[in-house]
Amino acid sequence: MFLHLGADTIVPLKSLIAITDVKNGLSGINSDFLKVMHEESLISDVSDGNAKSFVVTDKMVYLSPISSLTLKKRANFITDDDN
Repeated sequence: MFLHLGADTIVPLKSLIAITDVKNGLSGINSDFLKVMHEESLISDVSDGNAKSFVVTDKMVYLSPISSLTLKKRANFITDDDN
């Protein structure tokens, strides 16, 4: 199975490590992590500068225009009852 991140970008679910909200994820250690990933050229911005979430895979970090909740639902990590 695959997860669509937006902008014609998909990733295999088996490579998925984390899906995080950008607003909540830009403090502390997540901010440092994203900075290092950017310095290592391991970030792909598929959001055209309008990132709502970031997705960590085993090879890359993707900035997505789709909310983390929607991506988690698409990946079947949560159900509608978990809201």
